[in-house]
Amino acid sequence: MRTGLRVGEKPEGKTTTVTQPQDPQERATHEPAPENEPPPVRPRRSQRRLITATCLAVVLAFVALALPTPYVVEAPGPAVNTLGKEHGKQLIEVSGHKTYPTSGSLDLTTVYVLGGAQGKTSFFRVLQAWADPSEDVYPEEALYPRTATSEQISDNNAAEMDDSQQSSVAAALGDLGIDYEQELTVAGLANTTNKGLLQTDDVLRRIDGRPITDLDMLRSALQDSSEGKPRLEIERAGQEKKLTAKTTVSDDGKHQLGVYLGTRYTFPFDVKFTLSDIGGPSAGMMFALGIIDTLTPEDLTGGNNIAGTGTIDADGKVGRIGGIAQKLVGARGGGADYFLAPAGNCGDIDGRVPDGLTVVKVSTLEQARQSVESIASGADPETLSTCGS
Repeated sequence: MRTGLRVGEKPEGKTTTVTQPQDPQERATHEPAPENEPPPVRPRRSQRRLITATCLAVVLAFVALALPTPYVVEAPGPAVNTLGKEHGKQLIEVSGHKTYPTSGSLDLTTVYVLGGAQGKTSFFRVLQAWADPSEDVYPEEALYPRTATSEQISDNNAAEMDDSQQSSVAAALGDLGIDYEQELTVAGLANTTNKGLLQTDDVLRRIDGRPITDLDMLRSALQDSSEGKPRLEIERAGQEKKLTAKTTVSDDGKHQLGVYLGTRYTFPFDVKFTLSDIGGPSAGMMFALGIIDTLTPEDLTGGNNIAGTGTIDADGKVGRIGGIAQKLVGARGGGADYFLAPAGNCGDIDGRVPDGLTVVKVSTLEQARQSVESIASGADPETLSTCGS
């Protein structure tokens, strides 16, 4: 800190004198400035306040951009070849049945989901997504329940992936005409209609004396059951039990047991999947195609790079999925020339198909397989059933 005297002030008990310089040049430096020369400009207090306020506003803006938001960003993820390897192992491994070499690729496609319970997304990242045509922004509640934790989301995604893999094996074997067994199980109670009668993991064997073969058969039998009290035969912890259940009537007039149903399959050989860090049900169709190609001597793809997405059930029905626009980008980035998309998603991709990618619409596994076979045979892309045609 510099100390000294202020103008017009002199120390107590001393006098201040001014000595006139002798040298003309020295004199000139001490002479007053001409009257027409402006005085030195010093920042005014208002200017300093403005500079301070501007700096503060910039800092606050950066802080605001870094703050977490209640939004989720969907961005393109990688494409993974179901015919290829994961960590040095075949992604689809079959034991107990003859397998055949494959070529080309049948890529499942993925989406990066940023935000939600798994970690908030900053406002700056959301702005980036709004400016990027390959990404989408949604409120958190549009994708996740408000109370869902990251652990619950991960567990749910893993369960959906496991279910899709089992359904894909069933669909593939059904397409190939290979028999397998399936059982309907109680996955949980949806309401109190049969609380105390039915329990989680119960296997539903018969209804009103008839074997329960599949979900459609059970639904039909529930409608035919007299007075809404079906007689069920179940297996619980290895023991057979008989009971009379109750049904409720839904808004559309259908009789329901008030339980969540699962399916337990028994296949004639083992099919295992080597895949990590990917969850959800949307890879089912591509898994099924990969299994078919692995189990048949014909080269299904003809060496082409084909990607796709879609859920699958045991009957081979292909269902719509989320993130279709991001998956198209990921597929093209992975080198795919063709993309198999659920027919139900065709309306979601207008104006969002990457250049050079042909999007083929399918509703069943049979249609998907036929489309791949057409591509392998060198069919003109314009002859394929595409979204928009």
